[in-house]
Amino acid sequence: MSGPATTTLLTLRDATGDDFPAIQAIYAHHVLTGVASFEETPPSADEMRTRHAAVLSHGLPYLVAEFDGRVAGYCYATPYRPRAAYRFAIEDSVYVDDTLRGRGVGRALLQALIARCEHGQWRQMIAVVADNGSGGSLSLHTDAGFELIGTLRAVGFKHGRWIDTTLMQRELGVGDRARPEGADNVL
Repeated sequence: MSGPATTTLLTLRDATGDDFPAIQAIYAHHVLTGVASFEETPPSADEMRTRHAAVLSHGLPYLVAEFDGRVAGYCYATPYRPRAAYRFAIEDSVYVDDTLRGRGVGRALLQALIARCEHGQWRQMIAVVADNGSGGSLSLHTDAGFELIGTLRAVGFKHGRWIDTTLMQRELGVGDRARPEGADNVL
């Protein structure tokens, strides 16, 4: 006879101020041990809160996933570049607690981020994937409909080695098949 069935619940929601110690710990792990971020010194929880405010100031989403009641990962979108002509393109970032990789947390976060961004003015989402997606990011983005655009060779140097970045892109909504609202407001 088996014991009671257990169900693990994954919940996605907007990030709140209380989430930043966990967000900072997840990010610090990636900064110190991986190449998903090209930062070399983990920022503080207060700095992560400042970055969160910057994301929100652009009207972009910043989401967390809770797995069994704890923050299991987070994602957000940022403007792809600061120049006005790029205003309809955004870049995604997804980070998952290393102990929970392979459980669908990243997939759920990225799908939710795409869905939220498709309700805004944005038409293209860019992914910058380091090290040929060795951590699973390449397949995560491919499964979410991103296409390979190209590879920038040896643009980062971290952990004593050169690192490539792969650019991927995905249409949001109607993409470039129609002019975006407000496109005529800037010369």
